[in-house]
Amino acid sequence: MRRHLILTGLPGAGKSAVGRIVAEKLGAPFHDVDALIEAAEGLSIPAIFDSRGELAFRRLERRMVADLLAREPAVLSPGGGWSAQPGVLEETRGRAVTVYLETRPETAAERLRGTATHPLLCDDLVAGVSRLLRERETRYLACDATVSTEERGVEQVAGEVLKLARGLAGWG
Repeated sequence: MRRHLILTGLPGAGKSAVGRIVAEKLGAPFHDVDALIEAAEGLSIPAIFDSRGELAFRRLERRMVADLLAREPAVLSPGGGWSAQPGVLEETRGRAVTVYLETRPETAAERLRGTATHPLLCDDLVAGVSRLLRERETRYLACDATVSTEERGVEQVAGEVLKLARGLAGWG
């Protein structure tokens, strides 16, 4: 039986880029959870953080992932903080395979340079991403599988995730 594939990791880990490639190769739907929340709320993620706070955003994120898990199996890319919430990984057991895209803070910061601002990162991207990793790493490591993105292109990472989807998530 096919299960959802959920990619998690630091901002800049490549969740969306890898997810799109994997979904295309599987012929599966791809859902970027942040983009869905922005469309549903009519606000950017930073604007939601500013106006409602992180806790409200995390509730929206958790609800969106739960709604997606009730649909046909797909590749999901929630924000990096989704998996750090207590209980969310446990809620996916049996319905999804969670994959941690492991990235060093320096690599993630380099990938984020020049992109839109992230609500939980400061001007010093390496320091901000390092702090997020310290806060979240235990939860990331509780995922079903880990794939390193270091010194690998997005196609290489997607290839490894594709193998996991076929082996662990039943995508044959």
